[in-house]
Amino acid sequence: MRVLLVPAGLLVFCGSALQAQGTPAAPAAPAAQAAPLKWGPAPAVFPAGANMAVVSGDPSKPGLFTIRLSMPDGYRIPPHFHPTDESLEVTAGTFLFGMGDAVDAAKMQTMTVGQKGSLPANAHHYAQAKGATVVAVTAMGPFAMTYVNPADDPRKPAAKP
Repeated sequence: MRVLLVPAGLLVFCGSALQAQGTPAAPAAPAAQAAPLKWGPAPAVFPAGANMAVVSGDPSKPGLFTIRLSMPDGYRIPPHFHPTDESLEVTAGTFLFGMGDAVDAAKMQTMTVGQKGSLPANAHHYAQAKGATVVAVTAMGPFAMTYVNPADDPRKPAAKP
């Protein structure tokens, strides 16, 4: 499927632009050979509650990177976009996504474990986790995410009444 990602974030998901990509996943390396991922809180550009691990590359520098974003049930990423293309694969749970400048739950589409997609640069999208969900996001760094509504950016202090 073609998707928004997210990422870092990414991130995160293209309704009609999302198309099945029947590429089988590469076999995983045996657990004894794979280095354990180092998980920690996702960067401040993401809403609080998600964790992230860098699989390869460095999202803060130019070049290809892959991260995994772990989200609790109900976790939401408001409408946003990224300056680079992104590829996404759901590795656990169910990932809901929609395209546009406003969240419309009725128009969200579903990706389940093993499904992959890609999203072109600057496509406006939003996402939500259904159940504990992990997505792998691959993109070119440096990672950047811009919220459609600046008030949704968790790095900005809330306006005082």
